[in-house]
Amino acid sequence: MNTVRPIPEAGAPILDVERVRRDFPVLHQEVHGRPLVYLDNAATAQKPRAVIEAVDRFYRRDNANVHRGVHTLSQRATAAYEGARETVRRFLNAADPREIVFVRGATEGINLVAQSFVRPRLRPGDEILVTEMEHHANIVPWQMVCEATGARLRVVPIDERGALDLEAFHRLLGERTRFLAVVHVSNALGTINPVAEMVAAARARGIPTLVDGAQAVPHMAVDVQALGCDFYAFSGHKVFGPTGIGALYGRLEVLESMPPWQGGGDMIRVVTFERTEYHDVPHRFEAGTPHIAGAVGLAAAIEYLEGIGMERITAWEQTLLRHATARLAEVPGLRIIGTAPEKAAVISFVVEGIHAHDLGTILDHEGVAVRAGHHCTMPVMDHFGVPATARASFAFYNTLEEADRLVAALHRARELFGL
Repeated sequence: MNTVRPIPEAGAPILDVERVRRDFPVLHQEVHGRPLVYLDNAATAQKPRAVIEAVDRFYRRDNANVHRGVHTLSQRATAAYEGARETVRRFLNAADPREIVFVRGATEGINLVAQSFVRPRLRPGDEILVTEMEHHANIVPWQMVCEATGARLRVVPIDERGALDLEAFHRLLGERTRFLAVVHVSNALGTINPVAEMVAAARARGIPTLVDGAQAVPHMAVDVQALGCDFYAFSGHKVFGPTGIGALYGRLEVLESMPPWQGGGDMIRVVTFERTEYHDVPHRFEAGTPHIAGAVGLAAAIEYLEGIGMERITAWEQTLLRHATARLAEVPGLRIIGTAPEKAAVISFVVEGIHAHDLGTILDHEGVAVRAGHHCTMPVMDHFGVPATARASFAFYNTLEEADRLVAALHRARELFGL
């Protein structure tokens, strides 16, 4: 076994991982008689005690509906909900809390933009530009609006490292392009895309943009004003918050140009049987009773991350990525899928002679939780000619020793298969 322990790069802030791990109760358990190694963070991240207690406290003390009640509990709940909006604004460095729309997750945020902003602006022959590494959530909504309008989807290819072909991107950004939707960090490959450069190129042509940030916000600081995008979507549960909550950032003037996409309570100002007058943004996009406790938990997650510092998180995860990549290279027959020069701490791989699903099952019996499958990125699997991969996705609470446990479990899998 490689006993060399990489150290963070000079100048990188140090993260006390063992102290951080004490904040996550779920990590301290055994699976199949072995200490849990949780490496499925790209699917969903674990929740710190601060989030669990914030949600618990809301339901125990403040639970009431928002915006409509004059009693104390409703006022507390409204303050917590709108306070969470301000926390998300600060997290993304949006200019105004009205630019933050609470949604169920990145998927709903993308669908909102597709139906409310993009679809009314499309004509037959128009084009929407995406990349070959998109999650299905950033493919299917655009296919749906294309089918409804006669527009077509254009796809920026990736190379054999899983990096975008930027020359092809600039060629495809043409006269018929009406919208650019691009993932910030690939959930299947770990590739970090140069979204600022891509957004700038689109803006130079007057093309609006959306960035799918579901896999970026857990790993790095995001500044939507610096990126210059019109929309940015992410999910709460991938950033250590509750499930069923997420946020869509939209530039204020763009959101104000959009009609509601769902009708119901709380998104209206006046309703008669003849007509309805809608609320201002962002409330016109939040029909019905929102996920109030989810927003409270999301704010707690963001405040927890801010307490640690995203720079410190990024530095530690890059150390984990370098160490795990080097150790996995020692496993005979293992091939990493996705070797772009700019990566987050996500490593997909295949092992010759073992299907990814069998690999996932064996690793689970060794106490190591990884994802196995197509990761809702079937075009990526087609590109690399594999039906599925195993994926180890790291968070800041993972350790170098856990990466070593992954490698030891892979050697065990090869032994079981007689390789």
